[in-house]
Amino acid sequence: MKKTLIAAATIALMGLSAPSFAASDADLEKVGKKIYDRAFGRGCGACHDIATNPQLAALIKKGELDKAKFAKIVTEGKNGMPAALKEIMKIKPVVKAGLTEEEAIDAVYKFLSK
Repeated sequence: MKKTLIAAATIALMGLSAPSFAASDADLEKVGKKIYDRAFGRGCGACHDIATNPQLAALIKKGELDKAKFAKIVTEGKNGMPAALKEIMKIKPVVKAGLTEEEAIDAVYKFLSK
């Protein structure tokens, strides 16, 4: 009986410590799109879909913007772009999915990579 209780408690704790967002790449891309559309209230595209500004999807697809560099810019900002990660973490789909900062960055990167 004691072993059964210990086993049940262990299984319960494992469930509580599961990753915050165990979803498919497609689900992660959907959240990434929502982040891209909603960041700063107007979306990343308000700046990045303008021809004179960096075209993120094109840079990623050409291999000119790897995930590490993308993550650094999203976290710290660059030139006229403010640090965006804190704002991204406030977006409802991110909160609802329980994404970590790294998962949120991955979601946007996956969306832009498709």
